[in-house]
Amino acid sequence: MKELTLVVMAAGMGSRFGGLKQITPVDEDGNFLIDYSIYDAIRAGFQKVVFVIKEENYEIFYNTIGKRIENKIKVEYAFQKLESIPKEIKLPKSRNKPWGTLHAVLCAKEKVNGPFAVINADDFYGFQSYQIVTEFLNKNDKDNIAVPYPFSYVDSKFGFVKRGVFSFQNDNVKDILECSIGYEKNKVIAKPLNGQMPFEIKKEHPVSMNIFGFQNKVMKDFEIYFLNFLNQNKENLESIECFLPEFLKQALKEKKITLKYQISTAKWLGMTYKEDLDIVKQKLKELKEKGEYPTHLWQ
Repeated sequence: MKELTLVVMAAGMGSRFGGLKQITPVDEDGNFLIDYSIYDAIRAGFQKVVFVIKEENYEIFYNTIGKRIENKIKVEYAFQKLESIPKEIKLPKSRNKPWGTLHAVLCAKEKVNGPFAVINADDFYGFQSYQIVTEFLNKNDKDNIAVPYPFSYVDSKFGFVKRGVFSFQNDNVKDILECSIGYEKNKVIAKPLNGQMPFEIKKEHPVSMNIFGFQNKVMKDFEIYFLNFLNQNKENLESIECFLPEFLKQALKEKKITLKYQISTAKWLGMTYKEDLDIVKQKLKELKEKGEYPTHLWQ
């Protein structure tokens, strides 16, 4: 039987939210959004979770989320360190920020022994989304999968949000364009982060929330891409970041990987802005009242 691993990207600070939002309590028991992610992942069939964190945050992660779940699922930690780069690349002395989300996943490479999923630590994806990934990976040994959501399911009424706009060809993802998306005059406007002209999308257009399922062999592709990325940007090593969606964009263009997709209509919750916190708490309370989650998650 395959060992399915959930890789949780939890090393980033929430700059717009104003703190380490991954460890912000969202219910009366002091659980975090990560708790709900792990709860759903266990129900869907994941056997292990790897938290990618900053080493200095290990103690607080272990003493909170780690202790709560270590008797429910196998737990490991991977540290996203600045010095965790190919030996032929010299680390700039002035570098003080992480290398980006693709590097974060690479830092978990030695902890992942089979197919794996990647998620953000500060998003609530809903059980259906994890079920989509596990069912796909258990049946498929070759392809990878993306789980997009209709934009109206993952927007914020408090401002623009960063989302990847998907385009498709048959049952494959053709491209992912990273954008800042929000409402202007009752229209949904996507502003590409690469400087291209803004464009309108429909409310139901599928967008990325960084939940993917991968075959283990893609880790080698990640390594090659990351090394090439660093070599191509040697003049900007103080500030550049290597993002998972950019890898996917190039790999899809060059037909190096196949990325299937299945749209999720699960309830999504996230905390981009501080004002989102009260909404998240209320929605989780409502889900518990409907019986979708127990009143006390881990009891």
